[in-house]
Amino acid sequence: MSKSHAEKKTNAIREVEAAGVPFEVRYFECPEALSGVSVANLLGLDPDKVFKTLVTQGKTGQHYVFMIPVDCELDLKKAAHACGEKFIAMIKSKELLPLTGYIHGGCSPIGMNKLFPTYLDETAQLYDTITFSGGRLGCQLEMAPQDLIGLVDAAYADLTVV
Repeated sequence: MSKSHAEKKTNAIREVEAAGVPFEVRYFECPEALSGVSVANLLGLDPDKVFKTLVTQGKTGQHYVFMIPVDCELDLKKAAHACGEKFIAMIKSKELLPLTGYIHGGCSPIGMNKLFPTYLDETAQLYDTITFSGGRLGCQLEMAPQDLIGLVDAAYADLTVV
């Protein structure tokens, strides 16, 4: 890792390094938030293996994190069922930074201000590694889904619209 990239370490990268989990960091130029599919295409990756991090709030007021492939849509009913809520809704974009410490387009499930119940779409099990935000625009982490599950105490669930 070059010195310029070492200076750009995020909370997510620090936590993964501290855990001793094997991972790769992929840096790329990204002056503004891109769609997940655009990021996958830019990095030459299969969009099914690139996951976006979505933050929601349930009827109880509890927040939840859901990770799904970038070319899919979160099924709110399936997500609510997975976490035992009557219903859930996406949080407003302006709530993301104070809640998680991350901005839209750079939200990682690792290194948030608080560890929230996290669910990873079951399709992640099909791959040796998946890629997701490393905690800032222009930074993606790649690791085994099982390692991610262990780091954030996540569970697999069926989460996407069919």
